[in-house]
Amino acid sequence: MGLKTIEHYFIYAKDLEASKKFYETVLGFEVGYRPPFDFKGYWLYLGGSPCVHLGTADSSPELDYYLGARANKTGPDTGALDHVAFRGEDFPEYKARLDQHGVEYRHREVPDMKLQQLFVKDPDGLTLEFNFFPPQA
Repeated sequence: MGLKTIEHYFIYAKDLEASKKFYETVLGFEVGYRPPFDFKGYWLYLGGSPCVHLGTADSSPELDYYLGARANKTGPDTGALDHVAFRGEDFPEYKARLDQHGVEYRHREVPDMKLQQLFVKDPDGLTLEFNFFPPQA
């Protein structure tokens, strides 16, 4: 038995509300159920599954107990992460959505796969990759 899929990733948000707004309004995530933890945060859902967990970067005993104490929650002590990737659909519509919100992105095409890719930065500087395969005939 091995790993099957990614469950979620957690971000210590420098500005919790700005990060929530970006993921929700710009990228199309939905705020959903989150257990009643004793620290601020949001669970953001795609297709009924919680994919992104946002938490405040502010220290508190409750947060430190749950996730472990760190001197600097936005520093390098959790390892290097280059990007997180998502599968998308309707490339033209999603690209237009980013344009509508004035979000800067890098566009790439993977030639052999005819895969369209968009790379954006979230409010905390994390690179997000969105992959769009051509529609099946």
